[in-house]
Amino acid sequence: MNFSDLGIEADLVEALASKSIIEPFPIQEQTIPIALTGQDIIGQAKTGTGKTFGFGLPLIQRLGLDPEKGVKALIVVPTRELAVQVTEDMELATKNRSTTVVSIYGGKAYEGQIEQIQAGAQIVVGTPGRLLDLASQRLISFKDIQVMVLDEADKMLDLGFLPDVEKLFSQTPATRHTMLFSATMPGPVVTLARRFMQKPIHIRASDPDESLTQANIEHFVYRAHQMDKDEVIGRILQSEGRGKTVIFTRTKRAAARLMEELNDRGFSAGSVHGDMSQDARERSMAGFKAGKKDVLIATDVAARGIDVDDVTHVINHTIPEDDKAYLHRVGRTGRAGKTGIAVTFVDWDDLHKWALINKALEMGIPEPVETYSSSPHLFEDLKIAPGTKGRLKATPIPQKEKRAGQPPRTPREPQKNPRAHDSSDQGDTRGRARTRQRRRTTPS
Repeated sequence: MNFSDLGIEADLVEALASKSIIEPFPIQEQTIPIALTGQDIIGQAKTGTGKTFGFGLPLIQRLGLDPEKGVKALIVVPTRELAVQVTEDMELATKNRSTTVVSIYGGKAYEGQIEQIQAGAQIVVGTPGRLLDLASQRLISFKDIQVMVLDEADKMLDLGFLPDVEKLFSQTPATRHTMLFSATMPGPVVTLARRFMQKPIHIRASDPDESLTQANIEHFVYRAHQMDKDEVIGRILQSEGRGKTVIFTRTKRAAARLMEELNDRGFSAGSVHGDMSQDARERSMAGFKAGKKDVLIATDVAARGIDVDDVTHVINHTIPEDDKAYLHRVGRTGRAGKTGIAVTFVDWDDLHKWALINKALEMGIPEPVETYSSSPHLFEDLKIAPGTKGRLKATPIPQKEKRAGQPPRTPREPQKNPRAHDSSDQGDTRGRARTRQRRRTTPS
């Protein structure tokens, strides 16, 4: 089956084919035909299964080949990174149309975003805070919205954005076509859907009996020592078949430290975390996608925006907060039907937390095995060549340490002054100096 079989118009199919996107994924096969009829949809599928084109293609097609200028479609996402990713996908799909897409999110100057809105952009992808900010200044209006999409609704709930989302819904026409997508369906998200959607059809892209974790991802959980984690990671990064790798840390400081450490070890690493400016985060993400960096260290806030098909490994440097965070982290690999490897380090103090995640996801790993960088099972599990060390290059020795390691230099003998032991000469010399001084200071 291809996208044409689902009712997608030729120019959109051609745009996707230019990036070798030919066959639809299950969520797209189920969503697109229903969405094209204008039926409200709740789409539930694991992250990385192609939800963006599932709602994006029907949305673009509904607006027509040459839509009128002005905001006609609104896609609300929880994070800046996801806004950038969804915008890129929408721009790809609309490349053969006059339809324009604009990203609206914080951390960037208002001016450029406002100019694109005023120029007549028809599709807006944005985060709730910046959207409401511009709406309160009357710089954007949602009164003509025909299609509204809420993406990653469960993450909106986690970040406390649902009240803002409700305000956005209230500013759009009741006759709009609404689609809501989420990996999980907690109670408040279901309540939101009932309030703002008209008899939605619930689509689930996976079998209800399927394991909660993706079958194409292999999971390894190790009880690791904090001081040994960097060395373990250095060895994992040299495992057989390792491609792009995402490493998650709990704090921004840990992300920055680990990036510096891995670069010092000879790896090509970048980072994405809250202490970076938005421009810096986007540059780092672009470098990772382009392959200039093959290791990306991130905090959870960035997880939803990492949509790269060829991530082979995800490493949890610290354990996620709960089972939902675990799924979202490891969902960065095994995307688009490919296989992936997820490695999680559990500190001794976090064993109780892992027990809850293991039980919720039915993973069957109640006791993480104690693991060190020299453990034979680490090399066997991850296909690391025997004898591999955690460095690609030696650590440069600072100049002071170099000097400290050298034998002390022999001090030179001071030159003997044959006059130094002649006390009478020294006295005369000092006396003559004082005499000359007195002569210079005597007033004329």
